[in-house]
Amino acid sequence: QVQLVESGGGLVQPGGSLRLSCAASGFSFDDYAIGWFRQAPGKEREGVSCIRSGDGNTYYTNSVKGRFTISRDNAKNTVYLQTDNLKPEDTAIYYCAAATECYYTDERFDYWGQGTQVTVSS
Repeated sequence: QVQLVESGGGLVQPGGSLRLSCAASGFSFDDYAIGWFRQAPGKEREGVSCIRSGDGNTYYTNSVKGRFTISRDNAKNTVYLQTDNLKPEDTAIYYCAAATECYYTDERFDYWGQGTQVTVSS
């Protein structure tokens, strides 16, 4: 059974940090790229970051470059998203998803987690 389980969300003040985790099971984790997406209330889901399998190349949407860092630990079948200098506009449900490549469209991602809420507010 394929599972992606996000954790690490919460309430944080502006300027604060959170480390999100995505624990995977039930598929060949080493062969998959893992992406992080987010969806704020009333907005479409957007891609935040992605890390490829193999070479481990990483990608970020412009609004999080320099503040978020994605990494993976293949021994633990886990991908992390370190979020620093958080802003209120980062408030959203954050999802991780698996695909064979870091595609631009979320439609190409095969497996999805249930999401973790990140709220940035003073």
